[in-house]
Amino acid sequence: MSIETEADGETTNLSRLEELGSELGERIAESTEYQQFEEAKEAVENDAEAQERVKEFEQLRQEFMLARQTGEATQEDVEKVREAQEDLHELPVMAEYMEAQDELESTLEAVNEAISEPLAVDFGEQGGGCCQE
Repeated sequence: MSIETEADGETTNLSRLEELGSELGERIAESTEYQQFEEAKEAVENDAEAQERVKEFEQLRQEFMLARQTGEATQEDVEKVREAQEDLHELPVMAEYMEAQDELESTLEAVNEAISEPLAVDFGEQGGGCCQE
């Protein structure tokens, strides 16, 4: 990409890359995988039973995390959290959400690989720091 100059300002490589990034974001938002994820997410948010189980799971998980920090967590606590998570994931609406999320993550990973390949950099992993080996 070249730097273009205009009478009232400059269009730089950076602004062109930002345009491409914005276009990529729009295309991802229009993808089947993203649309299915959004629909599944909305279904979970609108399902009273799913919301109740999410609250129960989050409450148990918070209690477990606190118990673990204080050294009071037991194997029974671990089992309670695991069972609550299994109960939540058994709901058909939640199973559909999890499947849609997995599909979207696979698509985004493929996009990440396509971006990273010509650069020999995995931006999904390297985005936060420098000099990592």
